Amino acid sequence: MGKQAETPTNNAKAYHHRNLPATLRAAAAELVGERGPAGFSLREVARRAGVSHAAPAHHFGDTRGLLTSVAAEGFERLAAALTAASEEPDPVQRLRDCGRAYVTTALESPGHFAVIFQHDLLNEDDPELAHHGTVAMMRLVEAVEALRDDINPDLDVDNAATMCWATMQGLVALAPTIDHITNDQRPTIDVVIDGLCTLMLDGFRPR
Repeated sequence: MGKQAETPTNNAKAYHHRNLPATLRAAAAELVGERGPAGFSLREVARRAGVSHAAPAHHFGDTRGLLTSVAAEGFERLAAALTAASEEPDPVQRLRDCGRAYVTTALESPGHFAVIFQHDLLNEDDPELAHHGTVAMMRLVEAVEALRDDINPDLDVDNAATMCWATMQGLVALAPTIDHITNDQRPTIDVVIDGLCTLMLDGFRPR
């Protein structure tokens, strides 16, 4: 009697996934979002993706390589969101839209943003990481440049853009204590974003 044909395992099927690197990145981002970078391992990523434990190393080289790819994807999402927000023609509303886009993207991609600024865990010379990070920053700089042209020709664009970025990133860190709270004592995250943007805009205007 001939040998019965073997049914492909889940692992074998996973290897034929059209985009296994994307699957591994998603598993890595999910893991980091749950446990933080300290709880990260290639073996656990492989288990979640349903592939051999060697698959992450085959595609990304090592832990640093995979986390770098996750961070690059995070910056890519952020750059896309800020680019969409930049379509707003009014400079003041554009800044508000960029702030909301930043916070929303970060909250929707917690695993990505848990590593996006962890420079000691990343290959900082990675071209994808550098490209998407630069595009994201340039969208914010352009938004501040539009404000300069509209409200204050002496505005220090670089410092103002850095303040905007730092403010929104700080709000992301505080969001768990703010978001989804609608009682009279604490505002929603959208209200806080608008309030912070108003304060920054007041500071950007000429004295």
